[in-house]
Amino acid sequence: MQTNTQKQPGIGVLVGRFQVDILHPGHLDLFNDVLALHEKVLVFLGEAPTKASRHNPLPFKARKLMILEHFPNVTVLEIKDVHHEVLWSKTLDAKIREAYPTGPVTLYGSRDGFIPFYKGQFTTVELEPRQTISGSEIRKAISSEVLSDPKFRQGWISACYDRYPTSYTTVDAAIIHFEGNKILLGRKPNDPSDDHGKWLWRFIGGFVDINLDKNLDEACKREVMEETGFIGVGEPIYVGSSKINDWRYKNEQDGIMTTLFIIDKFVGKPKASDDISNLKWYMLDELSEEIFVPEHKVLFYLLKAHLSREQKKQKEN
Repeated sequence: MQTNTQKQPGIGVLVGRFQVDILHPGHLDLFNDVLALHEKVLVFLGEAPTKASRHNPLPFKARKLMILEHFPNVTVLEIKDVHHEVLWSKTLDAKIREAYPTGPVTLYGSRDGFIPFYKGQFTTVELEPRQTISGSEIRKAISSEVLSDPKFRQGWISACYDRYPTSYTTVDAAIIHFEGNKILLGRKPNDPSDDHGKWLWRFIGGFVDINLDKNLDEACKREVMEETGFIGVGEPIYVGSSKINDWRYKNEQDGIMTTLFIIDKFVGKPKASDDISNLKWYMLDELSEEIFVPEHKVLFYLLKAHLSREQKKQKEN
């Protein structure tokens, strides 16, 4: 954008995310162009409901300080993301008038920015960037760097504290051959043994992959086939769900919430695969809490209660 040296009346408003470690040349051009036109400049930083994510890694305060280091005379405010364009636009307009109750207002942005979604009352001007620089590519490059600097480590610590506690979603399967009255259990290489040296076992399962799985049923089928070598499985039967006291999250705010299913139809011969090192068929009437790894004992009781209810229904019918 080419600007003249004469200042225009009113307030210039910039809206963006600026989710980078330093303002890049494209950002500097944008600020300098608007500052060349207006004495009063408002900068609104979009704030997502997610925290410390790949797309929105930096909190508002960190970005505000970054901008004020370069442009101390601008006013930097926060604008939270909302689900509706009209509501967001009304909120933005209200915040502008709260900062400057009177005077003409012009909003500046790019074609790929907020302007196509703005439904407010003020004039917008689309700026043509003199150079195109991708913030996503900058963040991706930064993600591979590890610096020997206390500030770098402080940033990591701060980001971890800024996150919401995370409930990681997993699925587990009780693979049951009802005609043979047996259940298939698995064991990972580092699973513990009991006090007598006997191996402890677990239900087959794993983490839901948000990029692969459309629902929990699909995640369960995928995990079962990956870890048992089955070439096909039937539809999972819901048993229940529970928080898992997984040792990996001891003393953490994060944790695992799993859903237990029954798989009673499968094709192929089971073979330990993926992160499962051993498989074993157990007779259903041999099952007890003592044979399971600590984190799966709660799932054993979920399954036991489910099978008891089903047996009761059959007797009643």
